[in-house]
Amino acid sequence: MNRHVLPRRTAVSLTELGFGAAQGGNLYRVTTDDEFVAAVDTAWAAGVRYYDTAPHYGLGLSERRLGDALRSRPRDEYVVSTKVGRLLVPSPADAHLRDPEGFDVPASHRRVWDFSRDGVRRSIEASLARTGLDRIDIVYLHDPDDHWEQAAGEAVPALVELRDQGVVGAIGAGMNQSAMLARFVRETDVDVVMCAGRYTLLEQGAAEDLLPLAQRSGVGVVIAGVYNSGLLSRERPPADALYNYQQAPPELIERARRIAEVCERYGVTLPQAALAFVRRHPAVVSTVVGVRDGGQAAQTVRRSAVAVPDELWEALATAGLLAAPV
Repeated sequence: MNRHVLPRRTAVSLTELGFGAAQGGNLYRVTTDDEFVAAVDTAWAAGVRYYDTAPHYGLGLSERRLGDALRSRPRDEYVVSTKVGRLLVPSPADAHLRDPEGFDVPASHRRVWDFSRDGVRRSIEASLARTGLDRIDIVYLHDPDDHWEQAAGEAVPALVELRDQGVVGAIGAGMNQSAMLARFVRETDVDVVMCAGRYTLLEQGAAEDLLPLAQRSGVGVVIAGVYNSGLLSRERPPADALYNYQQAPPELIERARRIAEVCERYGVTLPQAALAFVRRHPAVVSTVVGVRDGGQAAQTVRRSAVAVPDELWEALATAGLLAAPV
């Protein structure tokens, strides 16, 4: 599988397809240990060497499972990213409840926003303990939308120190918007950003602000949420498809169906085109896709390997279904 070295200062390289481990934290429903191990094994066998997790995913469950699944692999062969900004604080009084933030795990901890220097260091120490890793290759600020001052003024300098010390390999931010990611690129010393849902076959807002700026600045862009929470994940989007983690509006479902019809004329499915489209931009260094089990991992790898004709992008642009330049 092709690998891309992050453009700035760092030797960290990412496979063009990355493994999203949120489902390993029981996102929406339980994932068994065996299912998660099979997902990692299948992805590894296909050449995937970039794995993304976060403390937020299942209150640390995803990090623990990912560390266990990778422990027998050669450490220098793979890259792991995790995130800071939400400290996990024990909450034993709520342990009999379920986590209220979408993960099917006991609410034994609560998340506390903290982008302070101390908070960043404590978060990374906890992530190292949960994963059992000797280092974290990439650390992202996780959803700092409402915390710009502390994230830019305290968290980024703290991460720069840790990068200089070799505790982490590269630093950046991960968000569901592109405007603030562009601000991080302009105003801080980041190496890579993760943009979820804002550069997809359905919408290309990040092509206006983030992607050209990142390319000029030598900052790598990892694209997540390539299916827009599921709307682009099936060959024909159903009426109950999700978009941005909620029920998709009818007009977006209709747009996705029209895109699917054009794709079919060129012998390509909607999910195959969704994966291929984001990789075309020269600023994009990897695409992270969440998988739950071995079957999903194998399906994602197959979709990613499909060659999509350039004529498809031209046809979509002509039909007014693709805003980004082709």
